[in-house]
Amino acid sequence: MTAARIMAAQQQQQQQQQQQVLQDTTRLASSTMALQVVFRVLTFALNAFTLRYVSKEIIGIVNVRLTLLYTTVVFLAREAFRKACLSHSAQQSWRRTVNLTWLAVPLGVCWSFALGWLWLNVLEVPDPAVIPHYGTGVVAFGISAVIELVSEPFWVLAQAHLFVRLKVIAESLAIIARCSVTVLLVLIWPQWGLVIFSLAQVLYTSLLSLCYILYFVKFLGSQEAEKKSFPLRSMMEFLPRYSVSQDFLDWKQAWLAWSFFKQSFLKQILTEGERYVMTFLNVLSFGDQGVYDIVNNLGSLVARFVFLPIEESFYVYFSKVLERGKNIKSQRREEIAAASEVLESLLKLVTLIGLVIIAFGYAYSQLALDIYGGSLLSGGSGPVLLRFYCLYVLLLAINGVTECFTFASMSKEEVDKFNYIMLGLSLSFLCLSYYMTSWLGSIGFILANCFNMGLRIAHSLYYIWKYYRDSPYRPLSGLAPSPVVICVLVVSAAVTGYSEVRLCCDMGWPSRLAHILVGAMCLSGTLAAVLLSEGKLTHFIRSHFLSKKPKKKV
Repeated sequence: MTAARIMAAQQQQQQQQQQQVLQDTTRLASSTMALQVVFRVLTFALNAFTLRYVSKEIIGIVNVRLTLLYTTVVFLAREAFRKACLSHSAQQSWRRTVNLTWLAVPLGVCWSFALGWLWLNVLEVPDPAVIPHYGTGVVAFGISAVIELVSEPFWVLAQAHLFVRLKVIAESLAIIARCSVTVLLVLIWPQWGLVIFSLAQVLYTSLLSLCYILYFVKFLGSQEAEKKSFPLRSMMEFLPRYSVSQDFLDWKQAWLAWSFFKQSFLKQILTEGERYVMTFLNVLSFGDQGVYDIVNNLGSLVARFVFLPIEESFYVYFSKVLERGKNIKSQRREEIAAASEVLESLLKLVTLIGLVIIAFGYAYSQLALDIYGGSLLSGGSGPVLLRFYCLYVLLLAINGVTECFTFASMSKEEVDKFNYIMLGLSLSFLCLSYYMTSWLGSIGFILANCFNMGLRIAHSLYYIWKYYRDSPYRPLSGLAPSPVVICVLVVSAAVTGYSEVRLCCDMGWPSRLAHILVGAMCLSGTLAAVLLSEGKLTHFIRSHFLSKKPKKKV
């Protein structure tokens, strides 16, 4: 009886730990969503403001070419280390993990020099009379990438221990500072052009890194750190250090990072493929690139502030709950059941959001673009481009959650095998993007993305089906909303489409407001249908995302 009670107590403790991890993860996702809302609102307001003071050519250079340089350096230098270091392992040594994360800095310096030279000497250089200070912009965005990589060890430790408020506060302060400086300089010295955005970008990454460093200066050695058994005791332990008693790196973790690096290189091509095609093949002018990027950002609004935080946060959850590389029979049944339930609910949540965007996006794309950027965006191909993007958002949503689970549970060998699939997808995507853009213009980018995203989803769905096929759990059922919700969405799409024809968008603001009111009523009916027919999903959201329980993490 004593042994049985001990085992029962251990199982209960494990369940409590799993529930705590899930609660902390959903709080992290919720907080990150709120942060992304603020970030997107400020960014879109900034773009709407700058469109009235700077040329669309400068917007195209900043938002496409220079931002591509920055994101490429940062992604290739750190993404692999993040995934490897956040993978769950009972034998994980944080000393060696910190050493591994610091490798992102020299790697980022190398990428900055290599890509900076490419951006300055190989790619088409804008006319200095139209877009001055291009070289200054390239140097500034490359430096800003390296500055952000300095905070990588601090970010990994904060993410692994689910420090929710730290990420929210740091990124919020940095975003507000960047937007404030940009607006101020655009108002006072609009002729500075790219220099304004360069200064704001360097300020953003500097403040972001500084916030992480200052937080841990205060946190380490405090009673709170002792209470949470934080693995590091002083700031000196954040520096790379060699120890005689153990290897400098955990080589198993390092080889996993190498596998993720090869995958990250290919994933970056798929993620930013249209920008690479625009940058290297010159299929669109700088002005058209600026318009496309604004429409693209508007279309990906929900994907960025809802789907991306879910993917990042629940990758941490699945990594902690599941043992990487082990099949379903080799893991605890409670953990498999919990992961299945969470995956099913997440798939149902993102699928419903994506379907709502499709149902309402068609009728409100032109109005949204007209309100945001005037005839510059609402005229021409802008509304059609945004309508096609609504379909892409649904695919983005499903892919984010399925790959989140897949990459958290794959073995190193499976990750290596998937790299070959990604190589094929990358090559096909680049070719398809070029030919479809030459044929259909900007819309070709969206269709090429949809095609490749569908192939990635098919791979992840097959992996998840195979992973759970010998168990009674079927998390992929989350992809099928209830028939009631589907019917309501179809009716809403028809009603709002008719409303657009009758009331929008050239009949003045009273008609526009009536069109918006029709959409609000249809959306309310859709939400009511979800609440009444998707009880399991509603309980999941109320229990985790809307929980009012006291926070136990910083």
